Amino acid sequence: MPNDYLKSLIQSAPKKPGVYQYFDSEGVVIYVGKAKSLKNRVTSYFNKDKHESGKTRVLVKKIADIKYIIVETELDALLLENNLIKKYQPRYNVLLKDDKTFPWICIKNERFPRVFPTRTKVKDGSEYYGPYASVKMMNTVLELIRKLYPIRTCNYALSAENITLFKFKTCLEYHIGNCLGPCEGMQDEIDYNFSIKEIRNIIKGNVSDISRTLREQMKQYAEALDYESAHKLKVKLDALEKFQNRSTVVSPSINNVDVFSIQSDEKYGFVNYMKVVNGAIVQAHTVELKKKLEETDEELLAIGILELRERYDSDSKEIIVPLELDFNVPNSYYTLPQRGDKKKLLELSERNAKFYRIEHNRQAERKDPERHTNRILEQIKSDLRLKELPRHIECFDNSNIQGTNPVAACVVFKNAKSSKKDYRHFNIKTVKGPDDFASMEEVVYRRYKRLIEEGEPLPQLVVIDGGKGQLGASLKALEKLDLRGKIAIVGIAKRLEEIFFPGDSLPLYLKKTSESLKVIQQLRNEAHRFGIAHHRNRRSKSAIKSELFEIKGIGEKTANELLQHFKSVKRIKEAEQKDLEAVIGFSKAKIVFVHFHSKKDQ
Repeated sequence: MPNDYLKSLIQSAPKKPGVYQYFDSEGVVIYVGKAKSLKNRVTSYFNKDKHESGKTRVLVKKIADIKYIIVETELDALLLENNLIKKYQPRYNVLLKDDKTFPWICIKNERFPRVFPTRTKVKDGSEYYGPYASVKMMNTVLELIRKLYPIRTCNYALSAENITLFKFKTCLEYHIGNCLGPCEGMQDEIDYNFSIKEIRNIIKGNVSDISRTLREQMKQYAEALDYESAHKLKVKLDALEKFQNRSTVVSPSINNVDVFSIQSDEKYGFVNYMKVVNGAIVQAHTVELKKKLEETDEELLAIGILELRERYDSDSKEIIVPLELDFNVPNSYYTLPQRGDKKKLLELSERNAKFYRIEHNRQAERKDPERHTNRILEQIKSDLRLKELPRHIECFDNSNIQGTNPVAACVVFKNAKSSKKDYRHFNIKTVKGPDDFASMEEVVYRRYKRLIEEGEPLPQLVVIDGGKGQLGASLKALEKLDLRGKIAIVGIAKRLEEIFFPGDSLPLYLKKTSESLKVIQQLRNEAHRFGIAHHRNRRSKSAIKSELFEIKGIGEKTANELLQHFKSVKRIKEAEQKDLEAVIGFSKAKIVFVHFHSKKDQ
């Protein structure tokens, strides 16, 4: 419960949009948040029940002071929250992880501007376009620019006075055709700046306007019979169209649109951003947001939109998003596409975010395998509402085809990885006929009765391949051993991948992308594979033995001696009588030989 001082601060909170700051006993900002109504939001922190996350409870215990900043709109609150988080980096706020210094394309503020890549922005009036998350994408744009427009690369101070006084001489770039020699006055400033204007359009992705202009000029040159100039423009036009075709992903009618998507797990959110101009992606980037207090996808996506639009200086009026957001961006509107080209763009963005998430987790696993394993186990514990980490999981499956040779399999996972040396298979002993429920009860009982007798550790989680019936039968076995409630147990039904809990009539449906579901499916599939392999073995041996047992006068011992020596019934059939005699003696060898060869003759 909050003390009297905090109670007074909570009661005095305004019912207006704004930002709240939590301070600890040393006056350090430990959390910054935004709200439509400061009073409602702050009050909710101190009304959390015992089922809320432990992180939130820890935060609330550390709050010693609260300060409010009232703003006009929700967007103002979001902007202010973002700035304060960057300034104070509070311990319990979402952490934006983006340590890379991304490159930009710079158009230098000077006479006859140079165009070059840089990772450092200087406030000297120069124009910067980017940042580019992919250096390859940036180099592709620069390569196109250099191919189409011969602009200078030297750093000479090309003032009118210096050019008039012939202070500079043309370099190799001029002689190989990469520059038109403005340093000696062979290209005037108006012509050069026209090239820079078109370069700006290419960098911004406005390629169609340049293509249209080039086509018109090419036509004029052709009509004037200036075929050499027309051909030069044709080469430029081909290069532009090749560049545009490489970038276009959907209809060119989609112009100046921002696309955002989000993927998240229990600890991180990954927001992907794509800038689309004339149907082509001209910028793309994914940021990683580290959760601190179980933030929702909506909250993380709002932070990502604000950060990325500010970073890329975007003014797009249309913002394509995968879910509803409770804040508005001035002079812009949201689109939640259901089909068509915009839906394809959103799906592409989601694939990029998903790829980034998978790569992030893969890198984390390489760096710290134990941490990766703990993360998966924590996820399973949370999803299945377990009391402890399921470091030891066992899964049971029955294999019973047409009622013959009923068997069952038990596979074991330790630290979310298969432990094949601990796998066990069971031949059903007490059940007659195909009875899955009774068979499951038998093998679960036998497995844990033996573990108890041998003093072996019991699993933290048992997974039963089947629905309510198999789960109920397994529970009976645990009750006989006084283990119900001591071992967590769930069932998984194959049809809809439903997870059943004891005593709960409604199943749990985990996301198809959930790591918890993937581990459970892996357990189930491995148990099925292991059980089927054992079942085939038994059927095969049964078939072999039954064929040898058909021979009158040949018992099990003799049959086993023959199989051990010849390895298969086929070889026994093909063996000469003297070879059989060497193993089982004259009289029995004659019986076997006559049996198989008389059948062959018939």
